[in-house]
Amino acid sequence: MAKDIFSRKTARVAQADSVAVIGLGRFGGSLALELEAQGTEVLGIDSDEEIVQSYNGRLTHVVRADSTKEEVLRQLAVHEFDRAVVGIGSDLEASILTTSRLLTFRRPQIWAKAISDPHAEILAQLGVEHVIRPEHDMGKRVAHLVRGSILDYVEFEDDFVMIRTGPPAEAQDRPLGVLGLRDKYGITIVAMKRPGSIWTHTTAQTVLYDDDQIIVQGPKALAEGFSTLA
Repeated sequence: MAKDIFSRKTARVAQADSVAVIGLGRFGGSLALELEAQGTEVLGIDSDEEIVQSYNGRLTHVVRADSTKEEVLRQLAVHEFDRAVVGIGSDLEASILTTSRLLTFRRPQIWAKAISDPHAEILAQLGVEHVIRPEHDMGKRVAHLVRGSILDYVEFEDDFVMIRTGPPAEAQDRPLGVLGLRDKYGITIVAMKRPGSIWTHTTAQTVLYDDDQIIVQGPKALAEGFSTLA
């Protein structure tokens, strides 16, 4: 009876456009708490009773369960969720089996954590569209920040990036529309921020100054090259 009641509760959560987070380690737990903080209901699942107890009262629903078993996932109504995150990292077998079970449902959009290149390759071969490598991605991001000219860095697929940096001298003191930066450097300055002000979109009439911050977008090599001019 208790199991049926919990199943009905998780089915309700699934219908509320919520997220199932499987694996509540450092990555999965932080993700689940951030989703909750943003108002998204979360079903947290982990095989470790101590970890599950630590999230009681902090997540909408949290349960100890073996996510490698399809019948368990169905009992928890995970197959009815639109989105699921597999945050299992250290147990490669559990990660792959759990992801495989989710893929058979054909319902949740899946994000899965990988801890190595082979792990990421296996997940991609299974058909996971969103393979996450937190340590790898953060390492790349921090490497760009450490170089000094870049204040923030976001990389997308196809080597396309957005970079927060300062305007180089030749992007200052004249309207952007007359500078020809896209033709010369292959990038676009899409936003700017003055000290003490807020971010705003740039226009052809925008004039930048030395103490401004800007958002540059474009192909990785070109955007990085432009940021070094600052």
